[in-house]
Amino acid sequence: MPLYQYRGRNQRGEAVKGQLEANSPDAVATQLFNSGVTPIDINITKTTQDVFAMLNARFGSGGKVDLVDLILFCRQMYTLMKAGVPIMQALRGLRESTQNPAFARVIQSISESLDTGLEFSTALKRHTGVFPPLFVSMVQVGESTGSLEEVFQQLAIYLDREKNTRDRVKSALRYPIFVIVAMVVALAVINLFVIPAFVKVFTSFRIELPWSTKILIAMSKFTVAYWHIMLIVMIGTFLGARNYVQTTNGRYRWHRLKLQLPVAGKIITKAMLSRFTRALAVMIKAGVPIVQGMTVVSRAVDNNYISERILQMRDGVERGETIARTAMATGMFPPLVIQMLSVGEESGAVDTLMLNVAEFYDREIDFDIQNLSAAIQPILIIVLGVMVLILALGVFLPMWDLVQVARK
Repeated sequence: MPLYQYRGRNQRGEAVKGQLEANSPDAVATQLFNSGVTPIDINITKTTQDVFAMLNARFGSGGKVDLVDLILFCRQMYTLMKAGVPIMQALRGLRESTQNPAFARVIQSISESLDTGLEFSTALKRHTGVFPPLFVSMVQVGESTGSLEEVFQQLAIYLDREKNTRDRVKSALRYPIFVIVAMVVALAVINLFVIPAFVKVFTSFRIELPWSTKILIAMSKFTVAYWHIMLIVMIGTFLGARNYVQTTNGRYRWHRLKLQLPVAGKIITKAMLSRFTRALAVMIKAGVPIVQGMTVVSRAVDNNYISERILQMRDGVERGETIARTAMATGMFPPLVIQMLSVGEESGAVDTLMLNVAEFYDREIDFDIQNLSAAIQPILIIVLGVMVLILALGVFLPMWDLVQVARK
């Protein structure tokens, strides 16, 4: 979005000036009126130094800023601002104390942007790879309402719970992924080394082999002869699938497929819904209108399929429908959650009810993770049993015939 320079008067008649990013001058004027500033002059800013600063902050920082860095940043900003420390001094102290060099450079870029007259939210918006849209929107609301320290406190709580949810989901998926990889490696070793050793023994006795053994030998010969081609095909398939997932249509299909996985899909779905309800509750509690809040949250859930359903809810709310009715139309929420939303709208406590919904999903996720091993164990037993049966029929039956030949 273009950057605009503005001059105006606040409610006390004092002259104010600054810079804002918006789609048009009308959008800038709307933001100023909402914050209590009467605009006098709005002009687009053209500066190449800002462009180079954005590119350097985005691509030249090196390293990675993770969720833990953002949590510590929010907690420290809340503590410093609550103690009355000016924001520039707080950023200077955080830059010197952070252990992540990449994040230190990001904080330095934010300080330099503030020195040029940019607002804090506008400076954060320049680092889209570090600060998510929900983060920037809440900071912008905190600036306009004068409650920036409370916003940082809410963001710290939200990001901390977001990290816990991600860690639980990763922990739930780690075991089945490890087992699947181990099974693939075992099949490769059997086909490349074990079965060829038995083939030499079988052919030396010239006995009639059963059909199961012939299938195993054919698969082993194919693997030994074309393993390099199979490896190239697997790598090409992986790279092609990764490139396809990066497209708009591919990302949408992959995000929908993740929610439909046999065992893990249910956990991922509940984690996404917990993220959505908690983020929306935080936005509403911060004073963001619900329509604008749903727009921001739809970009923050990190799932295009659920994001589209959230935008459908937003469109329904804009048409005058209730949140409960729009939630029912999406098909994402169980009846209990829809009833809680309906009660929240009637009582005017949608943010509180949304937090209750998020806690409900968190408890469901904990329960599903605790029972994940019991759910996966029968599937793994069946797969391993089939593998052992095939090996038994293909390897041990001919060995029985070899014993008979040796006796004769």
